[in-house]
Amino acid sequence: MPTSRLPQASNQEGKILLALQAYKKGQVSSLRKASVLYDVPHSTLHDRLKGRTTREHAQERNRKLSVTEEITLTQWILSMDERGKPPRVATVREMANVLLAKRDESTTPPTVGKCWVNGFMRRNELESKFSRKYDYRRALCEDPKIIREWFKL
Repeated sequence: MPTSRLPQASNQEGKILLALQAYKKGQVSSLRKASVLYDVPHSTLHDRLKGRTTREHAQERNRKLSVTEEITLTQWILSMDERGKPPRVATVREMANVLLAKRDESTTPPTVGKCWVNGFMRRNELESKFSRKYDYRRALCEDPKIIREWFKL
């Protein structure tokens, strides 16, 4: 299994912000020196100075739901799970489509794809739980009459 790049990306983003801050405050005379000092690519510093956004923020524009809608959907899933009724994948997809439909009721609303829920769960660090059948023989062993007989003195 490949290692996660998230801690490295977070560390790199911190270095970039520190380099830009040092350059803007005049602690470093040039962008090139800041890039060497903070060990970040010069082109990245230059692009950020000109207004380019981070990868994480740039990808948000390509998502079907906004950040707020995704947070709301995540909270709803966790709330349903706490109540003992976790939603199925199809239910999560339907709820996402409802959120999209509420956004713009005048036109035909866009819908999420069949694999959208998998990406959503990966982005929000959610995991699937698969229910199993309750074994009939095990259920018989939990019968109160049988348990009482076991504990009779």
